[in-house]
Amino acid sequence: MIVFPIAKINLGLNVVEKRPDGYHNLQTVFYPVPIKDALEVQRMDEGFPSEVDCDLKVTNIAIEGDEQRNLVVRAYQLLKEDFPTLPRIHTHLWKGIPTQAGMGGGSSDCAYMIRLLNELFDLKMSDEKMIQYAARLGADCAFFIKSTPCYAEGIGEKMQAIRLDLSEWYIGVVRPDIPVPTKEAFSLIHPHYPDVCPKDAVMQPVETWRETLVNDFEESVFAQHPEIGEVKAQLYEMGATYAAMSGSGSALFGLFKEQPDTLSRQFPNMFTFCSRL
Repeated sequence: MIVFPIAKINLGLNVVEKRPDGYHNLQTVFYPVPIKDALEVQRMDEGFPSEVDCDLKVTNIAIEGDEQRNLVVRAYQLLKEDFPTLPRIHTHLWKGIPTQAGMGGGSSDCAYMIRLLNELFDLKMSDEKMIQYAARLGADCAFFIKSTPCYAEGIGEKMQAIRLDLSEWYIGVVRPDIPVPTKEAFSLIHPHYPDVCPKDAVMQPVETWRETLVNDFEESVFAQHPEIGEVKAQLYEMGATYAAMSGSGSALFGLFKEQPDTLSRQFPNMFTFCSRL
């Protein structure tokens, strides 16, 4: 069975306070974007010699680290604790969502793995139950169980569905080849509440967002990596009505009324994507 995990963007991302546990409370709006991975699962043959119950092969974009620590495998391991009859499986992950980009690729893969296992092996979990499992693996993993627009608080796990339709807009995404480690990005943030909560800001016309919708990570990330800030400026020069960095970077996106056909030529040697939302 195969599923296609999608990406997300953050519409506004405000770091409002540091928590006693060392994490930070946020305010943001998650919105789905049709950049996709492909995740395939097959049963292992009973006689297949393997030391693990779930192996993982990643293609197209390399992912560093131990495969058994990958969120896809951890999702299987988590469900295996409560559903011991889950069979051993082979997993193939084709990566199309850029990594270390602030677009939630790993979190999406995790959530779609939970959804896939639920359907393939008839685990009979409700959306709410799957959300609970996903939230245990990462703050924004839970969003991808439904993958519908929502306002998020806490560390990203407290979600409230919102009615936001950007289907008339084109999105252009650019990911410079500059990784921005999340830990580093948070270390440079000074928490504060925004003048306008992103939940309220996105309810106004997109033309107003440039003045009201802020990603708090941009100030420090652009100071450390001016090239990333230059991409945002170029998106506005190309005619974007609104442009911002997603998450803690380094992907940036612009919302356009007309399709930005020259995106790949404007940003050679960078990941680019353009589609109607």
